[in-house]
Amino acid sequence: MLKWFEQVEKEKPNMIFSRIRLVRNWREYPFPSRLTEKQGEEMIKRLEFGLKDIGELDQRHYEFAMLGNLKELDRLALRERRILNSATVSKPGPVGIMISPEEDTSLIFNGDDHIRLQLLAPGLKLEELWKRADQMDDYINERFPNAFDEKYGYLTSFPTNVGTGLRASVIIHLPTLSLGRKFQNLVGEMGRFGAVVKGVYGEGSENYGALFEVCNQKTLGLTEKETLDLVSRVASQLNGQESKVRELSLKNHRLEREDEVYKSYGVLKYARRLSMKDAMSFLSQLMAGISDGLVELAEPCSVYRLMLGIQPANLQKLSDHPLTKEELDMARAGYLRVELPELK
Repeated sequence: MLKWFEQVEKEKPNMIFSRIRLVRNWREYPFPSRLTEKQGEEMIKRLEFGLKDIGELDQRHYEFAMLGNLKELDRLALRERRILNSATVSKPGPVGIMISPEEDTSLIFNGDDHIRLQLLAPGLKLEELWKRADQMDDYINERFPNAFDEKYGYLTSFPTNVGTGLRASVIIHLPTLSLGRKFQNLVGEMGRFGAVVKGVYGEGSENYGALFEVCNQKTLGLTEKETLDLVSRVASQLNGQESKVRELSLKNHRLEREDEVYKSYGVLKYARRLSMKDAMSFLSQLMAGISDGLVELAEPCSVYRLMLGIQPANLQKLSDHPLTKEELDMARAGYLRVELPELK
């Protein structure tokens, strides 16, 4: 069964993936930061039992695990694949996780909040994800009534999530637009509309891979529909501007672009050692080249899957012994030589 990030998006290739995240708290218990370990374990068991049939909603099978029973490497790999956040990975108390085999749907129990529901899909799919999330949220609330205030909405551990508790995100690839001198001003303008645009793997010119996350700044004062519309609109505007700049670049500098893409492919396919920075930069060039029709792979391949595969913990999981930094660079190159298809 394919993981969600192994699927190849063809309609809007610059829109890498969409995410819907809802945080909720069960009104029967204090927030996680105030729970004793015994209370946390009790709550997780009750949530697991009460939601054991939630897969009937979407015909998915969910596996449950306590994070404390997973190896640290597995937890770090889940963080790299955006299932867990850093705070949850290192949380000392009990935390539970229910996750689908495709890793597109997950529930975290007793992390920052009692329940964190997350849905992921390749491309721009916020509306579709929200329909599923809304249905699952109703199912959960029927069994575990939410902490809710008529004035402030859903009550959460962090004030930044109070209101709808909804964080809608789109990850977009902006390799050309982000190099422009006016890009930071453009990002600032988006902030005036209530959207945040930030680098996924670092800020500014150090954002290896040129992947940017567009998400809503506020959860209070906006309806769920307004939030979805805002994030979709900003992501689409950025995608449109990236496309225009890319078209102009192709028109005036096609040979240089082709040269960059083929060189990037050659290094990725034949290098014996690759740092994270170099690998992400070359994969970004390749992603843009495939999107613009400058190169074609012999078989469909999600470049984003390769970007996840070369992250340290996910690479380390493929080895039978701990890897040094130099060995990681060698393993990264070896992984790409095997996983990257030939050119047509």
